[in-house]
Amino acid sequence: MTVYGALDIGGTKIAGALVDDAGTLVLRAQRPTPAQKSAPELMAAVTSVIDELAAHPMWDEMTCLGIASAGPVDTAAGTVSPVNIPAWRHFPLVDEVAAHPRLPVGLRPVLIGDAVAMAAAEHWLGAARQSENALCMVVSTGVGGGLILDGRLRTGRTGNAGHIGHISVDLDGSLCPCGAPGCVEGLASGTAIAAQAQAAGWSTPAGVAPTAAAVADAARKGDRRALEAYERAAQALAAAIAATAALVELDIVVIGGGVAQAGDTLFVPLRRRMVDYAVLDFTRGLPVVPALLALDAGLIGAAAVASAQAGTPALAASPRP
Repeated sequence: MTVYGALDIGGTKIAGALVDDAGTLVLRAQRPTPAQKSAPELMAAVTSVIDELAAHPMWDEMTCLGIASAGPVDTAAGTVSPVNIPAWRHFPLVDEVAAHPRLPVGLRPVLIGDAVAMAAAEHWLGAARQSENALCMVVSTGVGGGLILDGRLRTGRTGNAGHIGHISVDLDGSLCPCGAPGCVEGLASGTAIAAQAQAAGWSTPAGVAPTAAAVADAARKGDRRALEAYERAAQALAAAIAATAALVELDIVVIGGGVAQAGDTLFVPLRRRMVDYAVLDFTRGLPVVPALLALDAGLIGAAAVASAQAGTPALAASPRP
């Protein structure tokens, strides 16, 4: 059995895994992301995940290591500047990971955006498996996307193609941390959903964190403010998806990430709003479905892309950039 390494770094969690050539996670490790901490503290969390993976006997059999990170990323430079991790700006993540003393000699990690990794995984093994043209989205602490066009993963010059979270859908909206007004991420991320519900007067019981998951729970119980927060998020997502479909033509849209775990609370209003925005003949009726690989898609995709770049034949069925 061939073994591939993977890291998936987002605004909420830092995950790592050893993945076999069937896309199965042999081992998984995870730490919370200290998103508001210093760059060294953030890297320490990454190192802790690597340390746990490296303690497994199969670590030494690893043939490549993929890193999926929230973006923007610069795949050529090996740097990351996640919008929701302020201390990392042009942070040399690939060099830092490559310097880990347990990394096999000569192994250079491969960097990819987290949503692009999710697109690779869903095209290889998930909901977009039979699709030639797909938009795959991560809706979580942030909002990202990756594109499969003509059956191939399209990463773009710097690795940021499909970064749908920073399409402006509200011309007079609040400034996003990226600097632009009215971004999808500022309206539809888990953070935005919780903030919108709280601004409308919603609150959680004592001891319960005000997260998007808590808002979804309240929405399922009929709380009007929670329902409106998801409605607003769904409208922003529908506008951005329809715009993307008009630009590149799509067969399917796959949505994963923590917010997608809300199920019908998100997907019912999203599909309804798609009718309002996807009105052209070639965009109308576009399927919008949940990711099949759930929260492991970034890890599986990072391993798949790294193996493809390394020319590993065992993952020949996985999408190549």
